[in-house]
Amino acid sequence: MLIEILFFFFLGIAFGTFTGLTPGIHINLISTLLISLSATIYLNHIYSIVFISSMAITHTFVDFIPSVFLGCPDLDTELSVLPGHQFLKRGKGFEAIFLSNKGGLLALPLTVFALIPSIFLLKNIYQKIATAIPFVLIILLFAMLITEKNKKKSILIVILTGLLGLGINFLPMKQPLFPLLTGLFGVPNILISIKNKTKIPKQILTKPKISLKKPLIGAAISAPICSFLPGMGAGQAAVLANTFIKNSRKGFLVLIGAINTLVMSFSFIPLFFVKKTRTGAAIAIKNFSSLLTKNEFILIILIVLFAGIIAYKITNKLAEKIAINIQKINYKKTSIIVLIILLIITTIICGPKGILILFLSSLLGIYTIKLKVRRTNMMSALIIPTILWGLKIIK
Repeated sequence: MLIEILFFFFLGIAFGTFTGLTPGIHINLISTLLISLSATIYLNHIYSIVFISSMAITHTFVDFIPSVFLGCPDLDTELSVLPGHQFLKRGKGFEAIFLSNKGGLLALPLTVFALIPSIFLLKNIYQKIATAIPFVLIILLFAMLITEKNKKKSILIVILTGLLGLGINFLPMKQPLFPLLTGLFGVPNILISIKNKTKIPKQILTKPKISLKKPLIGAAISAPICSFLPGMGAGQAAVLANTFIKNSRKGFLVLIGAINTLVMSFSFIPLFFVKKTRTGAAIAIKNFSSLLTKNEFILIILIVLFAGIIAYKITNKLAEKIAINIQKINYKKTSIIVLIILLIITTIICGPKGILILFLSSLLGIYTIKLKVRRTNMMSALIIPTILWGLKIIK
């Protein structure tokens, strides 16, 4: 059985690397296919748990590579595009990935250290926190707007993105967040790069040393809370943490990397203790083992730690090779190909409605750049619906 577990462990890492590198292909898709396959082919549920958890954690590391080098965000890395693409244009794309990767690595011991307090939080004050979250997010929105230089333009973007985010909740379609976040944070960068004929400078392979105190404190506080609550994800956790504990651009990348891995790691805790799911990976595991045992939960935590360490090394190696060779690539042609791939994937997953969302959100993303306000304001597309959901204004 050990050999089989190791096989599915490394198979999960291989698939997580594939989904992380491929724009538009998410672990949720692979998990769904695995569930469908299980209806015809028997697979020991332990092997399924090992495969899904190792794939999920690996994905949280590797998916920063296309976010930085292609400006194409995953559902949880949309904010990394903002500083990451700036680093790339200054010849420091590898540095951006190294920082986010470092955050993910440091999140692994944080997962273990925060396990007991998180369990206490989940068991004793979960409902109280859930009730308070809408009001915390309202305060967050005000804090974001107060720190803006041009408040009127920022308020306009908050309202427009909030309405767009609210509108997609009433559309009967799969994965509506994919075209929404790709349009807001990814497509504008790609289009602007094509228009401006952006040339990627020679990349310098630097590994900077920065203070990790602020990003890790922010991640440790916000990620567990956001991991347990419906409607809250890595993006909201990053905005929440950075609004109240300000980070430099480098620190922000560490913060996002840590939060992305922590949110995924912590999503397995409510699955075991309160039988609730927060991520596609957790839903898939619940499908294979509805009553997760203590030994299975410990196995998941061990897989998170070991897969995370391996994924950290894989990500650094891949980022290094891409950074060295990216100058040889025609960036304009590559950007056009990526844009076509995103359109195809959106059509396949979401249909014509998805294309409409992608078009509208892309226009809004470009408009936000033209107004020269902070693009983190566009996270209102997720924050405002979460507030209304928390206040039970919408269902």
